[in-house]
Amino acid sequence: MTENTLPAPPQIHPDFSWDEIDTILLDMDGTLLDKYFDDHFWEEYVPKVFARTHNLTPAEARKQLLARYKQVESTLQWCDLDYWSDQLGLDIPELKCKTDHLIQVHPYVIDFLEFLHEMGKEVHLVTNAHSKTLEIKMRKTRLGKWFDRIVCAEELGEAKEQPIFWERLEGLLGYDKKRTLLADDTAKVLHSAREYGMGHLLFVARPSSRLPVHYSDQYPSIVTFDELITRRINP
Repeated sequence: MTENTLPAPPQIHPDFSWDEIDTILLDMDGTLLDKYFDDHFWEEYVPKVFARTHNLTPAEARKQLLARYKQVESTLQWCDLDYWSDQLGLDIPELKCKTDHLIQVHPYVIDFLEFLHEMGKEVHLVTNAHSKTLEIKMRKTRLGKWFDRIVCAEELGEAKEQPIFWERLEGLLGYDKKRTLLADDTAKVLHSAREYGMGHLLFVARPSSRLPVHYSDQYPSIVTFDELITRRINP
């Protein structure tokens, strides 16, 4: 059986007690917000505008841009809107504002944030997203009020894919990493947090509403956050 035909991994269900957790760290794109916006923006909309601006076919523009994205994947440059504005000769923040109607909160996110608030947990939004992206999305979704602190990776000088990011975050927020839960839709981020020694890790298995569920073969997974509310993990 080839790698492409291997069956999808089964779900590893979360298995923890909320009494073991004081602090929750939540990713933004793909975890709280539907990643369809980002996928569409970078893979379809920006190539379309770039093609029109540089007299390319959409297919040519998309091929060029995907290669350029790949070169800075998992770095702060990948998320830096000013960097891409300079690189592509486009006003990326303005383009994001033109398509912000596609920014959507995942189902049950508000319910989960209310649930955490009722339990008195400390909740932080921790994102690789550029500060300008964060401003656009918080203005659109009104989620900011739910967090004790919002931290962009640019503030710490490293992307979340690097274990040193978590060391710096711990110094900033002062949490006990063994009593902290991180939820993210990116395996590389969870790998780096595991290397750092994060106590509880959770994989979001459907970051985009337009893509199928794909569970992690290494981490407990959920599709939507109601799985953590209704089951009250090990009450």
